[in-house]
Amino acid sequence: MIFALLLMASQPAPEIDCEEPITQQEMNWCAHQDFLAADAELNKQWKLTSAQVKDQDRAYGDATNGENPGYFQTLLEGQRAWLKYRDAHCASHGNMIGGGSMAPLIINSCKTRLTKLRSTELGILIGMDG
Repeated sequence: MIFALLLMASQPAPEIDCEEPITQQEMNWCAHQDFLAADAELNKQWKLTSAQVKDQDRAYGDATNGENPGYFQTLLEGQRAWLKYRDAHCASHGNMIGGGSMAPLIINSCKTRLTKLRSTELGILIGMDG
């Protein structure tokens, strides 16, 4: 399944109308494109949020007094854990339907939804609306 997703991502964009996909392959491709767009937005938000958090670390001396990790370090650990959660959680959704041709649609739709939510959370963290 991972190989199929990688193959889909590396192929040139077919002539697919993602407003009204018809076949399962088209639905899967469109769902993957939605995820890629959400992931790109998450990466942009991560850069903004992590930069601001690093500034807070510099301004407040990592707020550690030698005892606790800084703001950025805890944010980074949380982000890494969140990525593992998102991927495992969404894979479980694909497994719940027994895999098959619909699994990429289910998995990518789940990853898109959670990724958009995470972008919003990161924006709220620094006082933006995501």
